[in-house]
Amino acid sequence: MTLFVAVARTGNFSRASANLGVPGPTLSRRIAAMEREFGVRLFDRNTRRVELTDVGRRYFERCAHLVDEARLAQEALRESAALPTGHVRISMPVDLGVLVIGPLLPEFARRFPGISFDLDLSPSHTNLVHEHVDVAIRLGNVKDEALIARRIGTIEQALFASPTYLDLRGRPNEPIDLVTHECILVRNSQHQAMWQLQRDNESAQVAVRGRFMVNNMGLMRLLAERGMGIAALAPILVSEAVAHGVLAQVLPEWVVPRLPIQAVTTSRLQPLSVKVLIDFLAVRLALV
Repeated sequence: MTLFVAVARTGNFSRASANLGVPGPTLSRRIAAMEREFGVRLFDRNTRRVELTDVGRRYFERCAHLVDEARLAQEALRESAALPTGHVRISMPVDLGVLVIGPLLPEFARRFPGISFDLDLSPSHTNLVHEHVDVAIRLGNVKDEALIARRIGTIEQALFASPTYLDLRGRPNEPIDLVTHECILVRNSQHQAMWQLQRDNESAQVAVRGRFMVNNMGLMRLLAERGMGIAALAPILVSEAVAHGVLAQVLPEWVVPRLPIQAVTTSRLQPLSVKVLIDFLAVRLALV
């Protein structure tokens, strides 16, 4: 099973052989014997790449986490009497990585010199199993019940738009005024959303609409700067744009709910290196 998962993840027998320290011919024979034993073909082989068959893909999805659990259990034994070491692969959105998580990593790296990092900054959600990601840092709620999510912090949000847009469309004075405006939305399927705002003990829910649905705060900021509408953005992301008059806050007396920051893994059993990283971020982000 371990050999199969290694080949599936690399898509190449030679790379899997090198990663495992198993001779290439031995690896090929083991996989072929596995296919004969079960009477199925797990891989389609060609000169350039090895691709999973449909049967192989289903098997991989069910057994990859078992291989990872076994590896993590062994690593936990080794680490029980040692300082955290190892290589941690982290996936996170670009803006969150650059502005929030990235500035915290040098302190963590100095504290744990035995840990190395592979940082993947991507606007889309990485498949943690297929990409072999140790921990993903995500904004918002995690709906996949197969993943383990821990809230490690929150990030402030407020409404912003360009002065050009506000001059053209008018400045909202109350939350209900948002229904007549173009709003830049977090991606969903209906080009509409329910925005919640609060002022002291008063709350408001407004059904807003917009032509743009986006899954990246940087692009939301860009669209807002170009006059495409009102967006809920983190002030830390737009402070420079506000200082230069490119963006202006809308309904500043109304509070937008803070957005949760989640550390997401495929299992509760994690190497010590991942555990101390998540704990460290939770402490630091609690102060943000």
